Amino acid sequence: MNSPVYVLDANVFMEAARRYYAFDLAPGFWQGLQQYAATGRIKSVDRIKQELDRGNDDLADWVNAEFKDAFATTNRQDVIDVYARIMEWVAGRSQYTDA
Repeated sequence: MNSPVYVLDANVFMEAARRYYAFDLAPGFWQGLQQYAATGRIKSVDRIKQELDRGNDDLADWVNAEFKDAFATTNRQDVIDVYARIMEWVAGRSQYTDA
């Protein structure tokens, strides 16, 4: 049976680093992220890395030193096509507004 792969949002990293799992308080959390990334169980995307890099802080340093290989590229036509389909689906639903 294939194990699921979880794609992490920027908030997972930022909230952990700035609130609950600071690097000096919970190093095991960050080691766990590295281990799961090494086995392919978790990853993120290049656009999230760009957002994290803008922080120019300990989190950006950690991402570039310890997690950089776990970011997949979104600059592929199949990704762009799926994103377009998602956006069309959202636009067709009245419960989702621009606000």
